[in-house]
Amino acid sequence: MIEPLGLLHGPAAAAAVAAGQAAFLAGGPAAFTLVRLPQDGAIMPVSGIPASLHPALLHLVAPPPPWAGLPADRPCVMGIVNVTPDSFSDGGRHLAAEAAVAAGRAMAAAGADVIDVGGESTRPGAAPVPPAEEQARALPVVRALAAAGIAVSIDTRNAATMAAALDAGARIVNDVSALGHDPAAAALVAARGCPVVLMHMRGTPATMPHLLAYTDPPWDVVRELGAQVAAAERAGIARSAIAIDPGIGFAKGTAHNVSLLARLPVLLNFGCRLVVGVSRKGFIERIAGAAAPHARLGGSLAAGLAALLGGAAVLRVHDVAETVQAVRVWQAILSA
Repeated sequence: MIEPLGLLHGPAAAAAVAAGQAAFLAGGPAAFTLVRLPQDGAIMPVSGIPASLHPALLHLVAPPPPWAGLPADRPCVMGIVNVTPDSFSDGGRHLAAEAAVAAGRAMAAAGADVIDVGGESTRPGAAPVPPAEEQARALPVVRALAAAGIAVSIDTRNAATMAAALDAGARIVNDVSALGHDPAAAALVAARGCPVVLMHMRGTPATMPHLLAYTDPPWDVVRELGAQVAAAERAGIARSAIAIDPGIGFAKGTAHNVSLLARLPVLLNFGCRLVVGVSRKGFIERIAGAAAPHARLGGSLAAGLAALLGGAAVLRVHDVAETVQAVRVWQAILSA
């Protein structure tokens, strides 16, 4: 694996690739002009990459395969609907099924490509929720949104909830434990052949605040996610069905989160779609002083657009309309 550096966007990217001075990142439209080697930190131009690294280079330049039926020619937005009493940002707001369904419908109308429904909070320190209770919260919402023709993902660590949600019409499984929490989860996803998001997290929501020791956060996350991707493939899940998420805020401090966002392209070595969730997270407060989660819109948009610059394909957000507007303006500027 290699780390792409010196990113270019818009017409400059295409011109540099045509001149042999850059390579498209994950099929474009962004391109990179330099690479850094993890072994010794050496930096070299794309045109000087030795033949021994060409296989790794191919992983970075090839477009990821289609995933979950979502558009591949633009960034996508995943709207968050937490059917919980204790989620860090909107806990209790959508606990009633009717309120959650209304929120999901509004997000879809505002431009969300998929709605991510969760019945268990995984904020730092959160206690686990029995799968039966999780399902009682989430399934009516999944069923109603899917019946309305809205693409739905189920945010869960539990195989029984995954199965029930897929039966209710969910299209995607989004697991913060990367299928590591429930021993039956990987086999279930493989048998169903559904798209899955594998997120990086150490420990559990209760223990992750104590697992913050990293040597080089981006490469540590790459290595640990790599092991989880390999485990998923051994279980029979196709690489083309896998998207990955660096897990911003999960077992990570502010400096780790910032480092991951600044060097996000390194995660594209897997050839998978990249899902990033920065919306309203605590690192925004620690950087900018916005104490209340709902007051972190500006920081959320800034971090989200930075993630898109780094190759993210899907932004997982609370504020759908504002994010869709920001992404459209960002795209127009980059393509000019």
